Amino acid sequence: MNALSQPVLQMPSQTASAEQHFWVGQIADSWGLREQDAPRRLFRRALGVLGVEPSAVADTLPPATPEKRKRGKCMSRRSQVGSIETSGKWYVIRFWKDVPGQDERIHASERICPISGPGSLTKAERKTKALEIVKSSGVNDPQQFIEVTVGITFREQAKLFMEQKASSKRKPLKPATLCTWQNCLDKWLNPNLGDIPLANINNAAMKRLVAKMDAAGLSAKTIVNYAGLVKLIVASAKSEEGEPLFPRKWDSEFIDLPIVRNQRQPKFTAETMSAIVQKATGQYRALYALLAGSGLRIGEALGLEVGKHISKDCRTLYVRQSVWEGTTQKPKTSSAIRDIDLCPALAAMLSAFIAGRTTGFLFQNDVGNPLAQSNVLRRSLHPILNALAVPKAGFHSFRRFRATHLSKSRVPESLVKFWMGHSETNQTEEYVKLFDEVVYRREVADSVGMGFDVLPEKPIVRNVRRKLVKADVGIAA
Repeated sequence: MNALSQPVLQMPSQTASAEQHFWVGQIADSWGLREQDAPRRLFRRALGVLGVEPSAVADTLPPATPEKRKRGKCMSRRSQVGSIETSGKWYVIRFWKDVPGQDERIHASERICPISGPGSLTKAERKTKALEIVKSSGVNDPQQFIEVTVGITFREQAKLFMEQKASSKRKPLKPATLCTWQNCLDKWLNPNLGDIPLANINNAAMKRLVAKMDAAGLSAKTIVNYAGLVKLIVASAKSEEGEPLFPRKWDSEFIDLPIVRNQRQPKFTAETMSAIVQKATGQYRALYALLAGSGLRIGEALGLEVGKHISKDCRTLYVRQSVWEGTTQKPKTSSAIRDIDLCPALAAMLSAFIAGRTTGFLFQNDVGNPLAQSNVLRRSLHPILNALAVPKAGFHSFRRFRATHLSKSRVPESLVKFWMGHSETNQTEEYVKLFDEVVYRREVADSVGMGFDVLPEKPIVRNVRRKLVKADVGIAA
């Protein structure tokens, strides 16, 4: 049974019931009509089929003309010269002006000159001054239009920025860097700048942030790093054509950005290094000696695997991976992929520590996973430094010791950068290729040595995995 043969046709036609309203819609659907675009006369035909007066369902009829679609903001329709009008005793220029965070524009006006008397202008002069007023207001400036109409906040752009950096194919950031930046956002930037429109993140906003961080006692280096992250996030907002939406000329003087001076960069002396290695036990002793004798980063040292990254004579380390939070990853930069040559004394210590192993991480915990940096600091290095009355320091102090020792030994700068994993700084260094110069590198490594003493009478005992022993339980008589 179709819609036109339903019993509703026998209903009284004086008033429209809810069921009749329903069947009006059904008939309209059967004819392919929609309320938004169907002519009123076709709906009247549907009402006639039902025997209903049009006035009874007047509220359900579609409007004679559909509602116009609201157009979005567009700069091509925004160019304006304003209109010159009189307001009291003054000539004024009226024009439309965008307001940040508001869809509708406001009708602004500014005085041009008095209608008569001193200061009055001719018609041509009034028109010229009016154009100057409109131009200085920035209503025709495409950049100001973008900054006013793009309503993204700093927090939203920061999220997009972090997602882009995590998935970038050109220069993907390491998880450690992403983690550091996210902590910075959570602790300082989002609480202070998160809800501010990105268009308003300027020198004044940065000045207020720097003042807060300085009052909280943050170091100069930390403040500079956090301000640098703000600049990166603002610069990351770009148009579909790849042009920056919010170009900024940052003024360090106005911002009052601190100058980094006397940054704390602890370095161990030769005497301290000898004492650290002497007091360390187990694999920690081999770890500290290797860090100071090779210049490895801690993640690179923990990423070394026996049989893969160490030559058979233990004279060369092949840096091909790193470890962060227990997960292996590529080294920090392309320059970090390198070979490091060890002096004979350090190679002998490393060989004794490996003790015939052929697989597994060089430094590992009881279950064969790489050591955790925080555990090494808490359980070994910091207690040793405390016993030696040496200020607390991290693993980078070993790298500084090695770089200083190589420099004091007059090792060529190109070889120092190669062993340390630093990038070239000039064109000449790019021409120097040291990967194939194994004999030369080993000669230099032999001549400079480790730079600290290792007592031969104290052997290195490799940590072994704990064995679970099942105890015998006696049965009581």
